[in-house]
Amino acid sequence: MQNNTPVNADSPHRHISFTAHYTGYIWFQEGISHAALASNKGRWLAKLVSPLERWAENVIGDSMRTTLRQRHGLIDRQLDLFLAEHPDAQVLEIATGLSPRGWRYRQKYPNLVYVEADLPDMAAAKRQALSQIETPAPRIEAVDLFGEGFQHLLDSFDKKKPLVIISEGLVNYFTKDMLNDLWTRLATGLKQFSIGVYLTDLYPEPVTRRLAKLIWNSSKILKVMSRSAFAFHFVSPTEVIAAMKTAGFNQSVIFQPSDKKDTPENAKSQDTAEHLGDLVWVIESRV
Repeated sequence: MQNNTPVNADSPHRHISFTAHYTGYIWFQEGISHAALASNKGRWLAKLVSPLERWAENVIGDSMRTTLRQRHGLIDRQLDLFLAEHPDAQVLEIATGLSPRGWRYRQKYPNLVYVEADLPDMAAAKRQALSQIETPAPRIEAVDLFGEGFQHLLDSFDKKKPLVIISEGLVNYFTKDMLNDLWTRLATGLKQFSIGVYLTDLYPEPVTRRLAKLIWNSSKILKVMSRSAFAFHFVSPTEVIAAMKTAGFNQSVIFQPSDKKDTPENAKSQDTAEHLGDLVWVIESRV
């Protein structure tokens, strides 16, 4: 069933789709996506950025590509762990762009309710792409997270079952006030379900990294190209956990790729309060 609730065409985040094309093509290059989700625009962007990516990996030790790999893998790991404990869980991925996760998980878990949502143009592009490779057609909803349509979308899920909401490559494109608004909306929505879990990536301030100022300045490229408010908002895991608590989440765990304790065996808990230097973290929050 498609959600036909009107979407606010003047959303301040309607320009972010450039990054969806880039990341969509990188995931295809990484071998975890389908050619149907790799756009020509994404290929052009990947080719344009490739020299900078190679330089960043050689000089800084990381690049956009490496952080994409890290965040995608950590979110997948935490989702697999939750589904193993709660096989009746439902999944809603917001601002999904051209991510292959929904396609992969619907293949991996044939009975899983996995719904994707994005702004109208991106949702239409995703729906068209997936129609070539998925039968029956999956639910790809057009919704503005800051409008009334989001609650209508939540109402379409079974409130007696757990719900996992996923966002990837999204939260750093908001101002800090709008991020608090988003997280508050998600926490409020998740409280309607038997269990509510939110998985997201987040790029912290790169204060512990060599050439941190260069990384800061490089982030301005994303801000200009995506015509968004891309910014780093947090320095420590403690700050993130406090912000999640303010928004209404009562339990949050931060996963950092370089944490030696952060292995599949203990992926359910991580108490590191320090910024270990990673350019991207993954947060698992519950209500």
